[in-house]
Amino acid sequence: MVAQPWLQDNDLVLWTLLLAEDLNAAALARLQEAHPEIRYAHGFLFQQLVDGPRPVGEVAENLGVTSQAVSKTAGQLEKLGYVARTRDPRDGRVHRIGLTDRGQAALDAGREIREQLNRELEQALGEERAHTAARALRAALAARGAMAAIEERRVPPAQPLA
Repeated sequence: MVAQPWLQDNDLVLWTLLLAEDLNAAALARLQEAHPEIRYAHGFLFQQLVDGPRPVGEVAENLGVTSQAVSKTAGQLEKLGYVARTRDPRDGRVHRIGLTDRGQAALDAGREIREQLNRELEQALGEERAHTAARALRAALAARGAMAAIEERRVPPAQPLA
C-alpha cells in the first residue's frame, strides 16, 4: 500500500471521522438485517423518544429542524409501525410521537449492535486500549463543549430527517 501524504497518523479529526463512518455503516447494515426500512437519520428521532412520547415541536427544537421535517419522518416511521402519533391529552392541538413495540425492538437491536461493535473493538485492540480510546474521545467531546448536547440528546442530524 502506498502511503498517502494526507493520511497522517496524528490527524485525530480524520481518523475519528473515518472510524465513525465505518462504525455507522456497520451498525446500520446489521440493523437493516432485521429492520430493512430503517435509515441512519431515523436514529436521531428514535433517540428523542427513548424516555417516552414527546411533542413534535419539542423534538424539532431538540434536533434543530422544522416541525414539518419531524412530522414527515414520523409519518414514514408510523406507516412502518415504528412510532405512533397521538394527541396530547392536555392540548389537542399538540401531537406527540412515541415508539411502538416495534420501534422499541429496533432501538434495543441498535443498542445490542453497538455493544457487539464495542466487543469487537476490544478484541481487536485489547480491552485497555479500547477503553482508553473511548475515554480520550469523550474527553475530546468535552473539550469541544459538546457533552451537554449529547447528554440531553440534542445532537442534530448531519443528514436531513425527511
